[in-house]
Amino acid sequence: MMRGAEQPVLGPVVRGLELRPWRAADAGALVAAAGDPAIRKWNLLTVADLPAAELRIARMSERWRSGTGAVWALAPAGGGDVVGLAGWNDVDLAGGSAEIVYWLLPPARGRGLAVPMVERLTRWAFDDLGLHRLRLCHSVSNEPSCRVASKAGYAYEGTMRGALLHEDGWHDQHLHAVVRGDVRNRHCSSGR
Repeated sequence: MMRGAEQPVLGPVVRGLELRPWRAADAGALVAAAGDPAIRKWNLLTVADLPAAELRIARMSERWRSGTGAVWALAPAGGGDVVGLAGWNDVDLAGGSAEIVYWLLPPARGRGLAVPMVERLTRWAFDDLGLHRLRLCHSVSNEPSCRVASKAGYAYEGTMRGALLHEDGWHDQHLHAVVRGDVRNRHCSSGR
């Protein structure tokens, strides 16, 4: 599905927003995200300027073409500024697994966007990619991501010690996952 195919637009996600491939013109959103203290706190996003952001966007496209990653921009359908990022890292098509990543810029926070975004990508990974097991990992200190995981149907499986490097050092990490066939997953896939 990924290799040799165009990255699809996934939408609508919620309230007129869709997930679409990143474009070079979106580089400013990555620079803004790298400068946002809340995003930097939980993500190692080292994009200092527009050329670095454009390079990162080009790498996103390369990862799509190689089948190792799928990252989208959350933006208004029909055009508008990027308000977030969501996608799959560590995609293993043969092994049937991937890890979801996401963040929202300040104007998009507190609007109930993270859960529908994660649910939409979960449906896509199961239904279109045919993956079997999906992970959502976050620092044990990142309580909002823990709530997103739970609301999106990702079961808590345990804590991995010293597994995640953040700006302030190594963090223990919660591991959440959903497996094809989970009761919650069947509900999400029904298009609720």
